Amino acid sequence: MKKTTVISFLCVLLTAFLTVFFAPREGKFRYQFYEGKPWQYGLLTAPHDFPVYKEASEIEAAKDSIRKKFEPYFRFNDDEERVRLEEWSLHKSMLSERGVPATTLDYIDRSLTTVYRAGIASAADLGNMKKGNRQRINVLTNSMSEVRNLSAIHSVKTAYQTIIDKAPSAVKKDRLSECNVNEFLAENLMYDAETSAKVLDDRLQQLPLSNGMVQAGERIVDRGEVIDGHIYSILRSLKTVYETKSGGSQRHNVIFIGQFILIFAVMICFGFYLKTFYRKIFYHYKDLAFILLCLLSTCLLSEICVKYSLLNIYILPFAIVPIVIRTFFDSHTALFTHLVTTVICSLTALFPYEFLLLQFMAGVVVVISLKDLSQRSQLFGCSLLVAVTYAVVYLSLALFQESSFVKINWDMMLYFGINFILLMFSYVLIYILEKIFGYISPITLVELSNINAPLLKRLSEEAPGTFQHSLQVSILASEAAQKVGANSQLIRTGALYHDIGKLYHPVYFTENKQSGMENPHDKLSYKESSQKVIAHVAEGVKLAEKAGLPKDIIEFIPTHHGNGYTKAFYNAFRNEFPDVPVSTDEFSYPGPNPATKETALLMMADSVEAASRSLPEYTDVSIKGRIDKIIDGQISDGLLNKAPLTFNDIAVIKGVFLERLKTIYHTRISYPELK
Repeated sequence: MKKTTVISFLCVLLTAFLTVFFAPREGKFRYQFYEGKPWQYGLLTAPHDFPVYKEASEIEAAKDSIRKKFEPYFRFNDDEERVRLEEWSLHKSMLSERGVPATTLDYIDRSLTTVYRAGIASAADLGNMKKGNRQRINVLTNSMSEVRNLSAIHSVKTAYQTIIDKAPSAVKKDRLSECNVNEFLAENLMYDAETSAKVLDDRLQQLPLSNGMVQAGERIVDRGEVIDGHIYSILRSLKTVYETKSGGSQRHNVIFIGQFILIFAVMICFGFYLKTFYRKIFYHYKDLAFILLCLLSTCLLSEICVKYSLLNIYILPFAIVPIVIRTFFDSHTALFTHLVTTVICSLTALFPYEFLLLQFMAGVVVVISLKDLSQRSQLFGCSLLVAVTYAVVYLSLALFQESSFVKINWDMMLYFGINFILLMFSYVLIYILEKIFGYISPITLVELSNINAPLLKRLSEEAPGTFQHSLQVSILASEAAQKVGANSQLIRTGALYHDIGKLYHPVYFTENKQSGMENPHDKLSYKESSQKVIAHVAEGVKLAEKAGLPKDIIEFIPTHHGNGYTKAFYNAFRNEFPDVPVSTDEFSYPGPNPATKETALLMMADSVEAASRSLPEYTDVSIKGRIDKIIDGQISDGLLNKAPLTFNDIAVIKGVFLERLKTIYHTRISYPELK
């Protein structure tokens, strides 16, 4: 196996590995079901015992009910009460000596005992209980718990006020106030946050999460049966149990093996497809890397969105893959890459069959609408058609499955709208990819071939003869390109720019000389004249690079003469100085020779068009003879050795040139002489 083949397949396998590595590991439930819809599969029985889980909303409602009815825990602090009562006893003796009546002191004794037994809590804790609409609390004394009404619990302030307000008539309030009872009131009920949280958590944990059990072998649903609420709960519970059991490292390893085999099989098939039908892409690392990068980035984006529930998968612009690939390659490569991408992404999609159908239709619409891509406005039209296709196919599929407009998920229309907006960014993405990978799109070629482009406009004004020559060459070359399977738009644009170097000194080229103008070559030696003509290649490259022309267009400038030489000056020198040794290197162009069909075609078209201008008469025989002489000479000089052209291609090209030149020069039939 060739080294290049091994490297290309390694790139394909690396893409597959990265795709598998980032794929979700959760096992997928095999069935798709919707409440109120018929069951589309055969008889389903319970594979094992499992509980019928409550819905999350139902569980949350039950938890909220427990939290609302929960009675928090407070703990008695006997130490604080004892200290304050001891202080009261001492103070009571002093009050008795001052003449405070015994009835008043006895009343305070009874009142302090009563309020302390009822419980005194902090105003903040009582406020929090009231905010939570608590009616009762649990009071902990040692290890015993007693439920008390919150209304019976005092704060220091309310306890004092109660003692004052409930004083009997025999107790005078002015003497009662002199006793400073409030100084002997303290909080003896403390909120026990730890116990409260623990008890509440225990009760929440004890909340049943299921409504009964389904026994192994029990019938669940059969084909055609409408899924009601009860059946839906059972199916949802079975799915939950299945996905829960798919957790764990061992289970994940098994899932990884399955994903590995599936994705590697798909990618290996994709690699062999490219190797068999598109060898130029498969063995050209930049092109292969570009296509694999498009595939990988789309798969990773969809896997991340599904794994972390970031976006609905239908928001992702999967159709951007065939749009981008079609822009730089052909429709078949674009569609097949799109299909491979969507097949891999469907392994993580929630509804794989629906997903595949939608993406397949979108891919077909892309390659059809962009069959003849020449304007950027076509990208907008393509994006709009994709969005319409998504909507129509989804609605048709939903009506087929739901049999009702009511059950259609209209949110999908919003997702398709966002998808359309994201697809519009393909306009910008294509421009960025052109710069990064050095590609040139048909749109850019059309824009560059506009005769109002800066360089072409300057060429038409400063070197009109060269401009007309370039137009004729572009016509010849592009028509021949269509016949031999070359890129006609690329060669048309390249032909318009191949002679822009003649802007440096237009008068040194015959086509730009006007009537009565002195020939500047008359004052130069043959070698100097040759160098002046040869210089237009290097100058053309400089102008093209300065103007930011793509590399594929610049390539036509040094290759349209290849390593050929200026035969007119070379032959004239040899004829005038037959005894002076001279090498063709002194009269040769720097090259290189053309290595593609397009550059080779331009070399032939350029030479044939220029040479045809000097014919004394234009007949089928004279034009054909000149074409044969020029092209056969280039072949014999070895200028076309690297070009991927067959003898049949050469014959077809000659035929196209002949027909086109006959049309240009309006050849007439050559009448025989009377003998």
